[in-house]
Amino acid sequence: MVVNREGPILVEGPVEVVGDDGTTTRSDRFVVAICTCRRSRAYPWCDTSHRRRKPAESRPDDDGRQPEEGEEEPRP
Repeated sequence: MVVNREGPILVEGPVEVVGDDGTTTRSDRFVVAICTCRRSRAYPWCDTSHRRRKPAESRPDDDGRQPEEGEEEPRP
């Protein structure tokens, strides 16, 4: 297992994750990235949502808001 302060926990698979509600999610991948920020749309699996810029770090042409459910994130 590899824990990264700014990102997911990497675990050698296969992996079963039991959620707060008791549901079990399984992945048979060789290495699994488990989300720790809870921003992932594929939670408990990491989808790199932790890499999104914070509003304080936004570009001048960026409105700083996060994409809504079903809305695509703007490309740089």
